[in-house]
Amino acid sequence: MHIPRLILEGLIQYVVLLFSLSVHESMHAYTANRFGDPTARKLGRVTLNPIAHMELFGTVIFPLIMIFSNVNFLIGWAKPVPVNLQNLRNPRKDNLWIAAAGPLSNLGLCLGFFLVLSILLRTSAVARLTLQNYLAGQPGAAGSSPSIWEPIVMFLLIGVFLNAILAIFNLLPIPPLDGGSVLQGLLPERAAEQMEGVSRYGLFILFFLMATGFLRFLFGPVQFFLYTLLLQVSL
Repeated sequence: MHIPRLILEGLIQYVVLLFSLSVHESMHAYTANRFGDPTARKLGRVTLNPIAHMELFGTVIFPLIMIFSNVNFLIGWAKPVPVNLQNLRNPRKDNLWIAAAGPLSNLGLCLGFFLVLSILLRTSAVARLTLQNYLAGQPGAAGSSPSIWEPIVMFLLIGVFLNAILAIFNLLPIPPLDGGSVLQGLLPERAAEQMEGVSRYGLFILFFLMATGFLRFLFGPVQFFLYTLLLQVSL
């Protein structure tokens, strides 16, 4: 069956996003449980089932708008994992690691996708050519059906780029992002309490950063670095 490449790429992007968000949120829940708070585990959040983590706007509407709006990066978010600080032995320190677990899982996924893609490129000349054409904006002849290698290379490549972006995005020191909680755990207690007041404006700050192109400016060098590295691997 012929699937237009734009649709195929969009579908793969969304599948990788759902998987990456599920790993991200399940790691929050798993880490919270390890530190003594079973709240998220009892709610069924230690799972890779995306349905358990989906949030209508952040997981469905916003990512799909980005995918089919020709934006050169993709972000999204899921339902926050509930953490009861009273169950933690050392609330400030433990919550820091619970917050960091999500972005660290995305960094791990980025590395995993990169290693698998690198092995594939080293062992398959067809995969190398497919990647080179794809990165050059020439995935195949116009109107032709994609080869079996294209969705595989797309999946791995998108996994690399998307998880790098998710890790950086979530580490921004802006509540309610994970980076905000990490920063609160590092700051003196009084300064951390003052940061709580910023959380109510967090989403407005993020949309402002997107509207002004700051996120594009932030992600651009990372994407270029990965782009250059993958081209070198494929040569």
